[in-house]
Amino acid sequence: MFRRFLSVVIVSSIAAFGLAGCGAGTGMPAAPADPALREQQTQAFVQAMKPRHARPVVAIVALNEGTETTDFLLTHAVLQRADVADVKAVAPRRGRVDLYPALQVDVAEDFDGFDRAHPSGADYVIVPAMSNDADPTVTAWLRRQAERGARIVGVCNGTLVVGNAGLLDGRRFAGHWSERSTVLERHPGSSHVPHQRYLVDRGVATTTGISASIPVALALVEAIGGHDKAASVAAELGATSWSPEHDSAPFALTLRRGASYLLNKAARFWSHEPWGVDVRDGMDDIALALTADAWSRTGRVSVYAESASPGSVVLRSGIKLAAQAPSPERPRLPLAAHMKPLQQLDATLCQIGERYGASRREWVVLEMEYADALAPVDSDRCRSS
Repeated sequence: MFRRFLSVVIVSSIAAFGLAGCGAGTGMPAAPADPALREQQTQAFVQAMKPRHARPVVAIVALNEGTETTDFLLTHAVLQRADVADVKAVAPRRGRVDLYPALQVDVAEDFDGFDRAHPSGADYVIVPAMSNDADPTVTAWLRRQAERGARIVGVCNGTLVVGNAGLLDGRRFAGHWSERSTVLERHPGSSHVPHQRYLVDRGVATTTGISASIPVALALVEAIGGHDKAASVAAELGATSWSPEHDSAPFALTLRRGASYLLNKAARFWSHEPWGVDVRDGMDDIALALTADAWSRTGRVSVYAESASPGSVVLRSGIKLAAQAPSPERPRLPLAAHMKPLQQLDATLCQIGERYGASRREWVVLEMEYADALAPVDSDRCRSS
């Protein structure tokens, strides 16, 4: 009985992949090794995103019903940490925002409140991936912000949200590898640019997958606060560069990867663990987001924030994170306080490979579009993490 059920799941999922345009193994050539071009692309972005005011306003948008964890928490935290702008988390409604694949936060400002406080609009609006990329309240608000002169930044599949707001027609875009054909179909005259983690076209910026939230946030810090400020924040994160350099060629759904994905999804029916992560006031949002996101994307773990004082804690960026009472029987999320966020992500991917195997680690890397980790696992590097 189960085998027949599993066969139905696999066949249906393969069809879904085809319909979604995820089978994007197009034989794309590898990215050219051209440092001068990458520097030119970086500076083109920085110059296009220069602020119009001494202390610009940055709105990080969330959909209450579902917003991608790292896209939201990381960009908010990096810009707050840089202290080069007034950074506002904003949602259609004040209060709880469900993040996916893990965690929940409280957002203090809704669209109406933001508009009253900033009648001329934001200087920049950052758009994470959302569970509904065509929410009418979000897309209408984005259109109004763009009309008032805001530069819009779609992170990962936030590109779909930006497109549904009518802001990608006739523009060049990056976007997550699995959805680039969707964007092309939806938006006449748009064109996908491979081998760039982020780019901007006439005030609308887009990025590749989840991990691109790091370099694009640092590039925006450079545009607003200068190279030295961006370098300082990058050092805190453990990032050696924030250039748009990216090889898009390896990111495609092959038959092997598709089969691995389907088996991983099917495994959730018989083995899925709730894990707790101990959270506290002042905790680093960025390491928490990257770690909880990666483990949750294995399909084997659900991560719950837990605190000795349940209700909420205030993370380093000032965002309120919802927290439950501790559940001692739950395994703990491996999170090392001494590691910089990108070191923590690398260590997490090593741990995922050790626990669940190389194919599942590879799928997490693909979902996050993290090119630095797509190479075969370096056992020495993992032992040193």
